[in-house]
Amino acid sequence: MKVWVGTSGYNYSEWRGTFYPANFPGPKMLSFYAERFSTVEINATFYRMPTAKMMEGWVAATPEPFTFVLKVPKRITHDSRLKDVAEPLRYFCDTARMLRAKLGPLLFQLPPYFKKDLERLKDIVVLLPTNFAAAFEFRHASWFSDDVYDVLRSRNLALCVADTEKGTTPFVVTADFGYFRLRDEGYSEEDLRKWCELVKGAAGSWRNSFIYFKHEESGIGPELARRFKELLSACRACSGCVKARRPYRSNPPAPDGADRRAFQIGLARSEW
Repeated sequence: MKVWVGTSGYNYSEWRGTFYPANFPGPKMLSFYAERFSTVEINATFYRMPTAKMMEGWVAATPEPFTFVLKVPKRITHDSRLKDVAEPLRYFCDTARMLRAKLGPLLFQLPPYFKKDLERLKDIVVLLPTNFAAAFEFRHASWFSDDVYDVLRSRNLALCVADTEKGTTPFVVTADFGYFRLRDEGYSEEDLRKWCELVKGAAGSWRNSFIYFKHEESGIGPELARRFKELLSACRACSGCVKARRPYRSNPPAPDGADRRAFQIGLARSEW
């Protein structure tokens, strides 16, 4: 199993002085990030449709191998709630193809007020090109049922495991790859080890596993991702892009609040 570990987004001014050098220019952030991590989850595509120029720039700024996960635009998942979205989904997928070998799964994040609608899910599965992989993050409990899992399995689509301050998605294997969004307020060393064990335990079921940390405001996402990669690197079942790229060391001030302990622990122990 290949494990791809990164963060949700990379272009955050709050990361200057922690992950990026102070006063680091925004246009150079992706290249800097890609020297240290092999994947990124792009949130910008949730707010606006990507363009060909954007795809070309991302490909040029990153080495091989590198994997982009694109979050499906909210006009599809939130505004339309998967209804009558053939045209915007076609455009989105056609543009995403321009990433070529660097395109990973798409992420469909549904709003918390969107209750289970099995027919709409079936419709979107039919519309999704057969050579595209995708993960679905359901945020209403009604979606966590066997009939939904069966639809996902019919097309080898992953149930996204999202860990937030409000709870954790059920862990159900529906595809030959796993997808995790670790977005709680903070992760201790023990927390990270538990998530590592969960990923390792699925090595026999998955060809790839994708793990993304959030924490854009505090700037500790990259440090948590780095430590997670270190914990996984000792596992022989986990290979490929979990291996470290260029190392980084910085001595930023520790953030305040719930993230402080996780941050200090990390510094101290420092195809598709």
